[in-house]
Amino acid sequence: MQHKTQLTLPFLLSQVLLLVFAEDLECIPGFQQKVFHIEQPSEFTEDQPILNLVFDDCEGNDKLNFEVSNPDFKVEPNGSLVALKNITEAGRALFIHARSAQAEDMAEVLIVGGKDHHGSLKEIFKIEDGSLGILRQKRAIVATPILIPENQRPPFPRAVGRVIDSDGTEGSKFRLSGKGVDQEPKGAFKINENTGEISVTRSLDREAIPTYQLQVEITDVSGKSIEGPVLLDIIVIDQNDNRPIFREGPYVGHVMEGSPTGSTVMRMMAFDADDPATDNALLRYNILKQTPDKPSPNMFFIDPEKGDIVTVVSPALLDRETMENPKYELIIEAKDMAGLDVGLTGTATATIVIDDKNDHPPEFTKKEFHATVKEGVTGVMVNLSVEDRDDPATGAWRAVYTVINGNPGQSFEIHTNPKTNEGMLSVVKPLDYEISAFHTLLIKVENEDPLVPDIAYGRSSTATVQITVLDVNEGPVFHPDPMTVTKQENIPIGSVVLTVSATDPDILQHQTIGYSVYKDPAGWLEINPTNGTIFTTAVLDRESPYVHNNVYTALFLAIDSGNPPATGTGTLQITLEDVNDNAPAIYPTLAKVCDDAKDLRVVVLGASDKDLHPNTDPFKFELSKQSGPDKVWKIAKINNTHAQVSLLQNLKKANYNIPILVTDSGKPPLTNNTELKVQVCSCKKSKMDCSAADALHISMILILLFSLVSLFCL
Repeated sequence: MQHKTQLTLPFLLSQVLLLVFAEDLECIPGFQQKVFHIEQPSEFTEDQPILNLVFDDCEGNDKLNFEVSNPDFKVEPNGSLVALKNITEAGRALFIHARSAQAEDMAEVLIVGGKDHHGSLKEIFKIEDGSLGILRQKRAIVATPILIPENQRPPFPRAVGRVIDSDGTEGSKFRLSGKGVDQEPKGAFKINENTGEISVTRSLDREAIPTYQLQVEITDVSGKSIEGPVLLDIIVIDQNDNRPIFREGPYVGHVMEGSPTGSTVMRMMAFDADDPATDNALLRYNILKQTPDKPSPNMFFIDPEKGDIVTVVSPALLDRETMENPKYELIIEAKDMAGLDVGLTGTATATIVIDDKNDHPPEFTKKEFHATVKEGVTGVMVNLSVEDRDDPATGAWRAVYTVINGNPGQSFEIHTNPKTNEGMLSVVKPLDYEISAFHTLLIKVENEDPLVPDIAYGRSSTATVQITVLDVNEGPVFHPDPMTVTKQENIPIGSVVLTVSATDPDILQHQTIGYSVYKDPAGWLEINPTNGTIFTTAVLDRESPYVHNNVYTALFLAIDSGNPPATGTGTLQITLEDVNDNAPAIYPTLAKVCDDAKDLRVVVLGASDKDLHPNTDPFKFELSKQSGPDKVWKIAKINNTHAQVSLLQNLKKANYNIPILVTDSGKPPLTNNTELKVQVCSCKKSKMDCSAADALHISMILILLFSLVSLFCL
């Protein structure tokens, strides 16, 4: 079927609206007709001409090349548009891009009755219904939409269309304004004020500004607007001037080893800044290179439209343990123009990691391990090594060890060395050679992660450890330890405190044991080196600073006859019972009182005793016998530990020594005679002056004692 331009009213109208005006004798480079209308046929027949395009770059059309937005069509060198195969649906529009060494341009074929394919012209240029191909008319101004390809080459300015003044008022002029004229970007368009010819002054970029809305007015000679303004739409036609780019990298995907064929790994998405409603931004994906290329050079496939990368090899080839490197790098290409050779390309690297699954159980490198350890020590004694072919960075490789037999006393523990994956078998409770010189342990090893269902742990996942315990000369042991005994303080020197006993754990060596003092803080004790009898060498004093909470502590050694000898230490704790061996003491021993005091209470005395109950309070307080004028004091009990000393009358300023008797409640009781010094001072204006006592007044008892000493000396 032959198709030709329909000479209908819409066609004629569109031709008038989109006509590119030129001077009669001037060659304007580009398509001589830019817009065509054809009816949707029942089928576009292969190789049958649809219409003829005329392109002239005014320089001979050197290296002229045509590109069609739909890859099912092409333009023959003679300008004929033909289908490459029988097609029933081609969408609503075809865009033909022509480029030669000197010029380039864009033409559009509108298919009347066609269905949306990649987007209609209205959708491509984002214009409203009725705004394309319809006269914008206000009174006498006719301003048709103008289509301009982006990225045009010089020379500029270049005529792109014309507005018409249907009235043609004499002396009137055209005026153009708006974004692209007197608003930024200023100066992109201009109008011939006399003819209405619209020119573009520089190359346009659709990705920056896809459309311009200008205003056209008609003015009189004085510049006053007489018609308009009327809107003039300028639409920038997209050209394939942007390469696809991958903006979201780095791209890393993971797939489990052994995954079924067709498993999705990741998705690659590129971006093209060109018009998404055209093939300029219609991308197709392809794998350019795979590294490494083993075990197959085609391990993966990428969906050319969606960008999904999937596996295409059998699960057996996705075996991480047999790969040279479990990480693959794919060079991915994205090409616009639906992948045609004329499309622009962009590349990115996709990294695919083959993740490990636990399909290899750990196996001991030996069925039996041997270890030697001295009795009485703890710590790591042997490292158990295993092999595991899984990924060392995962729980499928990390080992977990368990002692499953031979450890009833929980003397052994095993932990995993995080660096080497070895099992570190340790003694945590000291072993005793005399109890058992040999131990046999059964150890199993597993992974942190469970094995895959079709894999099980085998005999190689268990091993035996033979442990030999070495005998060492152990020190004797006191029984019990500590040793405790209760004794009364002040027992006679040489008294037996206790006979200690120590035994040698080395029962097979038949050694003798000797004893000695190790620590005796007060120097009160001695021990028989042969039989271990401890006796006193000084008086045991409960009130000594070496006694704490009534307990005196000393340390003793038991030494065997080995070579070298081994030593054991024993602790002796002596609880000392109190006896009444300390007389009480009073406090304070100095008091002051005013010579004119109205309150004759002098001081409250307290008493203390180093002994324990019942050898302490209640205390008895007394004054030594007074006679004659010295009977000026009295003492009265306040409670079990305190008494009040008072004057019976005021005394003159002087120092007085008062003998006080205090007695405890022990059996027998102990009494202490202490002099209380009392200073009688003068008190004036709340100040006490005790510095100039007239004389020292002493009790009658002291006078008598002085007299007796004098007589004795005579």
